[in-house]
Amino acid sequence: MDSGDTHFGQAVEGWTRLHNGQSGFFPLVNGMDALGARLDMIEKAEKSVDMQYFLMKDDTSGQVVTNALIEAADRGVRVRFLLDDVFTSASDRTLLLMSQHPNIEVRLFNPVSRRGLYSLNFVGSFRTANRRMHNKSFTADNAISIVGGRNIADEYFQLKGDEVFADFDLLAFGEIARAVSTSFDIYWNHKLAIPIEQVVNVTDSGSLESERSRLAVEAKATYEAIYEEALSSEILQDLITGNQPLFVADAVVIADDPDKLVNPVSTERMGLATDVDKVLRQAEQELIFISPYYVPGDDGVQYARDIINRGTRVVVVTNSLASNNHVAVHSGYSGYRKDVIEAGVELYEIRADAGNEATDGAGPEKLTLHTKLILIDRRYLFVGSLNLDPRSLEINAEMGLLVDSEELVSAMAAGLKDDLPSVAYRVTLDDEGRLQWRGEIDGKRVTETTEPLANRWLRFKSWFLKIAPESQL
Repeated sequence: MDSGDTHFGQAVEGWTRLHNGQSGFFPLVNGMDALGARLDMIEKAEKSVDMQYFLMKDDTSGQVVTNALIEAADRGVRVRFLLDDVFTSASDRTLLLMSQHPNIEVRLFNPVSRRGLYSLNFVGSFRTANRRMHNKSFTADNAISIVGGRNIADEYFQLKGDEVFADFDLLAFGEIARAVSTSFDIYWNHKLAIPIEQVVNVTDSGSLESERSRLAVEAKATYEAIYEEALSSEILQDLITGNQPLFVADAVVIADDPDKLVNPVSTERMGLATDVDKVLRQAEQELIFISPYYVPGDDGVQYARDIINRGTRVVVVTNSLASNNHVAVHSGYSGYRKDVIEAGVELYEIRADAGNEATDGAGPEKLTLHTKLILIDRRYLFVGSLNLDPRSLEINAEMGLLVDSEELVSAMAAGLKDDLPSVAYRVTLDDEGRLQWRGEIDGKRVTETTEPLANRWLRFKSWFLKIAPESQL
């Protein structure tokens, strides 16, 4: 869709002329800013909004976004929503009702049959149902995109008081947004992207107006306040007007071909992972991996060892047992900690109680890392949906942006260096080869000799779940 005559499109055209075809980028670290930017994009879109997500919940943020999309469609904006089917908790009824709007299309990617019991259908079709679209992108008028680790749910936007995800998105402005749109179109037009009307059979689905009423009633207590707070974030407007400078850079979209999900699982068909690997192997000074889920396997340990033996520093930041929202993944990772440390990796694990430091004093009960980011030689940045585990590399479809910006990456690496001591433990080996966790709490250095903040039950679950197949983590 040609959006050159829209507000966003004209802004991009002027930007492109001024910056010789390069794009502009801005990091979205704060959850409310990330939600506000999305809502602002929906509110200001004139022709199109394209959303591609792995997960959406029927919580406050889900309701806020849904309502904003319906209002945009009322203005004549074409809304296309591509959602992976399995782990989302947005109700079929809500999605079906959204699709009743003449300007809204909802498609489910690789859906599981609704006939009979859903869980049995999933198990019965496990070979195909296990292959998921993990991509996450949000684009308005083919001119501005958001790509990163966030799904659409309260924990990603700091709206869940007892839990928050430390996450990261990159707002992308300019020609790169057209490339994100192209990636979206490839998935949207794929045979696995099924219109929701062909999947869901709700005999008494009601009407779009009834869904509007439900949203109004259920969200009345908190909706308006949160909506206004999110929109009070003026990042998007400041970026467009120049009041907030963008990082100017060249960038490319790297994405798996959706056919990956219909082909047999194979390390020969990893697509995105293969392309990212080509960049990583060119690193000469430093690689910083930030990933909530890190299961290197023997090959990953050797991969890190080879890079380090070339003289390149390797840093990995991931979740601790207490901060991880998927204990089974920690079970798969924990057995490799000694190996990666002995290989020379500088290993850090997030403190589950570091919410005050990570959220400017918000202080959730549990902090979970969800950022998916690679910093390369203080010059390149890869951000997107990719985790460092077998599921992302071999089973799921993923996408992200590779950005060439020494200014942006150097700033982010410096910020990480400042923040890590107060939000993460450095995991090392003592003189006898046993794991130890060294950190800084309230300005005091501490050393733990067991999984920090993990009670016996959590440690037992982690031990027990080692039976899970590593290839599925």
